Amino acid sequence: MNVHAAVDPRWAGLARPSGEPIRLNHQGFIAIDRHRDTKYEATYRPQALYSRADEGFQANHEALLLHEVSTNLPIYREDTGPTDFHLHLPPGAFQLVMVTSGVFTFDYDGQFHHVGPGTVMLQSAIVHRQLFYTWSGLSTPENLSAPQSVVPDPLSMGYSGRFLEAFITDPTSFPNPTIVGPDQINEAETPRMAWSHPLHDRPVGAGFWLQDPLALDALYRPLAMGSAEGSIKSPMPVHVRDMGIEAPSGRLVTGHVIATDPKGQSLLPKSSAGVAETDAFAKAEVVIYRVIRGSAEFKGGAGPMIELSTGDVVTASRQSLQLIGMADDTQILRLGLLKGMEQLCRWTPAQRDEIDGLAGQIITRREVRPLRTAGKPIGYLYE
Repeated sequence: MNVHAAVDPRWAGLARPSGEPIRLNHQGFIAIDRHRDTKYEATYRPQALYSRADEGFQANHEALLLHEVSTNLPIYREDTGPTDFHLHLPPGAFQLVMVTSGVFTFDYDGQFHHVGPGTVMLQSAIVHRQLFYTWSGLSTPENLSAPQSVVPDPLSMGYSGRFLEAFITDPTSFPNPTIVGPDQINEAETPRMAWSHPLHDRPVGAGFWLQDPLALDALYRPLAMGSAEGSIKSPMPVHVRDMGIEAPSGRLVTGHVIATDPKGQSLLPKSSAGVAETDAFAKAEVVIYRVIRGSAEFKGGAGPMIELSTGDVVTASRQSLQLIGMADDTQILRLGLLKGMEQLCRWTPAQRDEIDGLAGQIITRREVRPLRTAGKPIGYLYE
């Protein structure tokens, strides 16, 4: 399943994860992470607070972590600002980012991307850094309660930068080596570098993916009447956006946004090219729903109705959960975890620690791009 770059013999023992296989939870389960119970912690960098969906993570054998990243300090402080150049090496080379407020600039392998609410990025094994982010100046409680959206508008772009992020397994369990530290970055040259390294775990067909929220393939389409999903009750028509991540993820995860307009408004950018295709919904072995704004109602087997509001997350096994109702002005992220995830293995602690210790030594090739807007697609040195 996996494609790897040619490796120097010295990397033979580190070229791919060799730990325990990943196993999704195929038993009937439903796990809920209530936003009111979440904790925001500056786990990795002082300017960002992280809030994890731990209940679902643990119930699903710690196979995929969904968390929220909330910018909470200005960029001009000595301990904040741009990050170093680093990379993530999760199993399956899977890192998903969906921006929900503010504006960011990311530098991926020598190319800049300026992104705002609703932008979807899928990448891994690519040397990158976060170069810029917005900060509203609000207090922490006000900042964490600011409205979120996957539809770009002046209001949501003016808030502090926030995004939802997903990794296969926990970021603490796989390597995250620093390639160029902040003190070694030469802004006239380093940001134009494209790097190659041998430590890949990328499935066939996987690669870098960016979907603009206003691109044609990101437009919302109505649910077909009579379909299972078409029975969702709502005061406003229900629309679906396909995030397009199934193929770029190597058939590991599907992603959609299920949404409704506010009453009396047409907020969602819509397509006139027919109804939403929802065949991918049936592929998931495990499904994760995260309410970005608004509220929704779910039914779990013979149990009671489950009501979720903004910030809540529910994780469930195949056919254990059904979305049955949505309020107006509601946006829900839906991730479907596919069978391909179980062909992956975890990194062993020894591999993780050795790769993190190697840091920039793992780079085996580098090039300077003539222009940051020109050149081959992102990640071309990794094919």
